[in-house]
Formats: sequence, C-alpha cells, structure tokens
Amino acid sequence: QVTLVESGGGLVQPGGSLRLSCAASGFTLDHYTIAWFRQAPGKEREAVSCISKRDGRIYYADSVNGRFTMSRDNFEKTIYLQMNSLEREDTAVYYCAEGVLGPTVGWDTSAGYDCWGRGTQVTVSS
Repeated sequence: QVTLVESGGGLVQPGGSLRLSCAASGFTLDHYTIAWFRQAPGKEREAVSCISKRDGRIYYADSVNGRFTMSRDNFEKTIYLQMNSLEREDTAVYYCAEGVLGPTVGWDTSAGYDCWGRGTQVTVSS
C-alpha cells in the first residue's frame, strides 16, 4: 500500500515558523509529483506547493511564495514543508499528496493526485 503520514502541525503565533513532515511508504518518492495542499474552514482545498516530476521544478502558490519552502529526502522518503513568517490566513489542515499528473493536468489540481495523507492541523493565532 502507498501511505502518506503528515506530522509537525501545531499552534504558532503570527510571524512564527513551523516545519511539516510527510513520511511516505510503498513507492519510490522521486517517481511521482508530490505536493502540499491545505484546507481552511469554510474554504476549498488549495494547492500550496509541488515538486513536479514533469519538469523537476518546485511550484508555490502566490500566497506562500517567499515564505514557504518545500523539499524532499528521497532516501528517507520524507517530504517537508518549512513555513516561515506564518500568517493567520495560513491556518488550515495541511495534506501531502502524490500523483502521476497527465500532461494537461495542472500541479494545483487536487483530482490529479492519487494518494493523500490524513492531514495535520496548523493554527496561527496570537
């Protein structure tokens, strides 16, 4: 089975930092596009960041660009999301995901991903 398990969420003050991890098993990590999504209360799930298998580039949503950094450790089969300068608007459940996206499927399309973790809660509040 392919499994993804997020960890590292918690409560942090605005301006603080948090590092999320996603442990992967059951597949070779660098063979797939991997991504972080988040879903805030009352909002649709939105893409945060992606490491694209298609072109090898790392993509970020405009709302987090410059503040968040996505990375992976292929040997340890772990995906990371370093979040700095956190804002109240970053409060959400964060999910990691894996998929083989078709050539016409954008990296930020939830339906393009085959496997999802259960999520980890990030709350930014003073």
